[in-house]
Amino acid sequence: MQQGSVFRHWIYYFFAIFHICSVAAAQTVYSVTEESSPGTTVGNLAKDLHLDVQELESRGFQISGPNTRYLEVNVKTGVLLVKDRIDREGLCSRNVKCSLEVEAIVNTPLNLYRFDVKILDINDHAPSFRIPEIVLNVSESAFVGEKFALPKAIDADVGSFSVKSYKLSQTEHFTLDVQNSGEPSMFAEMVLHKTLDREKQPAIKLTLTAVDGGKPPKSGTLRITVNVQDVNDNIPIFDKALYKASVQENAPRGAAVISVHARDLDEGPNGEIQYSFINQDNDNDVDKFAINPITGEITVNGELDHEKNNAVEIRVQAKDKGQNPRASHCKVLVEISDINDNPPEISVTSLVNVVREDATIDTMVGLITVRDFDADKNGVVQVRIVDSVPFKIKNTYKNHYSLVVDGALDRERVSQYNVTIKASDEGLPPLSSTSIITVHVSDVNDNAPQFKEPVINIFVKENSPVGALIYTLTANDPDVDENAKVTFSLTNNQKNNVKGSLININSETGDIVTLQSFNYEELKVFQFKVQATDSGVPPLSSNVTVTVLILDVNDNNPTILAPYSEHGSVNSENIPYSAEAGYFVAKIRAVDADSGYNALLSYHLSESKGNNLFRIGTSTGEIRTKRRMSDNDLKTHPLLVLVSDNGEPSLSATVSIEVVVVENSADIQTQFRHVPVKEDSFSDLNLYLLIAIVSVSAIFLLSLISLIAVKCHRTDSSFSRYSAPMITTHPDGSWSYSKSTQQYDVCFSSDTLKSDVVVFPAPFPPVDAELISITEGDTFTRTQTLPNNEKVRCKPI
Repeated sequence: MQQGSVFRHWIYYFFAIFHICSVAAAQTVYSVTEESSPGTTVGNLAKDLHLDVQELESRGFQISGPNTRYLEVNVKTGVLLVKDRIDREGLCSRNVKCSLEVEAIVNTPLNLYRFDVKILDINDHAPSFRIPEIVLNVSESAFVGEKFALPKAIDADVGSFSVKSYKLSQTEHFTLDVQNSGEPSMFAEMVLHKTLDREKQPAIKLTLTAVDGGKPPKSGTLRITVNVQDVNDNIPIFDKALYKASVQENAPRGAAVISVHARDLDEGPNGEIQYSFINQDNDNDVDKFAINPITGEITVNGELDHEKNNAVEIRVQAKDKGQNPRASHCKVLVEISDINDNPPEISVTSLVNVVREDATIDTMVGLITVRDFDADKNGVVQVRIVDSVPFKIKNTYKNHYSLVVDGALDRERVSQYNVTIKASDEGLPPLSSTSIITVHVSDVNDNAPQFKEPVINIFVKENSPVGALIYTLTANDPDVDENAKVTFSLTNNQKNNVKGSLININSETGDIVTLQSFNYEELKVFQFKVQATDSGVPPLSSNVTVTVLILDVNDNNPTILAPYSEHGSVNSENIPYSAEAGYFVAKIRAVDADSGYNALLSYHLSESKGNNLFRIGTSTGEIRTKRRMSDNDLKTHPLLVLVSDNGEPSLSATVSIEVVVVENSADIQTQFRHVPVKEDSFSDLNLYLLIAIVSVSAIFLLSLISLIAVKCHRTDSSFSRYSAPMITTHPDGSWSYSKSTQQYDVCFSSDTLKSDVVVFPAPFPPVDAELISITEGDTFTRTQTLPNNEKVRCKPI
């Protein structure tokens, strides 16, 4: 037991130190100049990696990987040394950035360190031209300003040590035009400065010198012979000085790239143009293209590889067929676009092939290196594990990854994992490669039941029957026998909770059943936690949160809101005969206790009589007239309004409204709802009331006449400040008169010959009193027929 504890301690110590050092190494960068002598010190590796120099030799500290040829480490001092000649140009060609990725390995415990060694350029190469001499045939009639392309100088060095300038030997006829758009696009053109005279000087010898940026600078020369020729007047002229095109790498031979075009104003052979490439320095990249001498179409003539060269600059010459041909040139820049033709490469550099099943998360198992030589997205690699295994891939440094533990391991179920690593790039279509790593698992038992998800949502319709099965819980335990036997229960803090009265859980099967029928309008959602426990010793468990959401069903009818009542009573509304189309009659309001579409209400109108006079807003419930009244229309229109919800099946409520057509709009202002109106003539009621008043008391008649007289003489403005005087009749035969400023109680018997009159102030009339309005025309609007009753009543007036 003691030895096992010591071993486990060293294993944890090893992984912790490895992780810390790997991060530190990822930030370590050294620099060394190329061509440094073997034995040159690069840096103190042991110090920078925080290693004990005394233990380096015993732990087998050494440089590993593909760059062991150039570097080595002194295990006595821990110093990193140059081992062999380093040629920057041979390693990185003309790339601006050049570095070696170096790996160092130390044992007991095993650890891997990565760091970069930058290779600094020295000016060890002079500019040079691929050919020593060129010959230019220039017409003596060439125009001043005409340009002649010159070969580019090549310098293996980069940066400040590359070609920085060109110089032309002294001449009165030519000047040098240097085009510098950044390395490596610097090139020179010879420009005619003074017209040529073949009779005076048939040939001109010049020297072009290319100078780099070293200190001291180095240079290379090119001999130029200019033969002055006597040719035709006009030169071919290209449509563009610069053509740009793009072609995919691996394009087949003969694939079209671009067409150039030039025109010559001469006639006959002097105007006939032939196209060709200017490849004075025998550039192999130019040879990968061909041009049709007649049409100027440029096609693919060789294998194109974006990884070797992503762009090719071609100079095209257009020459006429005159006796002394004249020519012009243009530049074609062909971009070689990358296609996804290189699959990722996977290599395993280090592997611990045995791991304990109780290993913690992120315990390292193996080291993986992935490379893809394509560019841009085609070279972006995503690494993943194909199978469902308790491991994952972590990116540690650039294209280096580590395989680490990402879940619980159980040797009783799986004693060996064949982990399939798949690396896929982001090209279209993507390319991929796979590698299989075998990992052995040592035995430890510590598995708990696991739910598939931490939160479970259950949807139950309201009014579902009691005892209905609403969900079955499942939990997986990767153990076997008793350790895998799972029981379900509510967590301890919820056993006595209200949830226990709503649901029940079968501890063996995980079935959840209801203990009562749910009502969405009272309870919409509730939540509880369930614990899954295995039968191991000691038992292990896990929890899951269960959310029960009650779904609404259409079990509530719409309810009509006041002032209207539902079906069973008649509601009355009056409209004037002169009402225009669209006249507002009434607005029906209703609510539904359900939700969603079950509470989405619509209003519909059913006219049992009449001539289709009214309409209702389906969504607003507003009843309006469709047209003006006619003499053929009925005076009373019973309407039945149906309010329906949008549920399945739909539920509804109805309300009955009786619309009465009256002659004057003033009559509408004093009408009260829910009071039936009889069709007695307006004049009969006036006469009946006057006789009653006279028979009761002459004093009351004089008072009433004076009040009516005051009201009739009020202006419209004063009438707007006071409410209309009213006489109210009651079922017991009494009646009352009211004004906005004063009220009176009148007691009398229905037998008007024997009645006494008592008039006295009183409070406002009851809300439910039926009113008789006296208008300015001294007429009465009758709302209640006066009944016969011998009892004496006192009512407010």
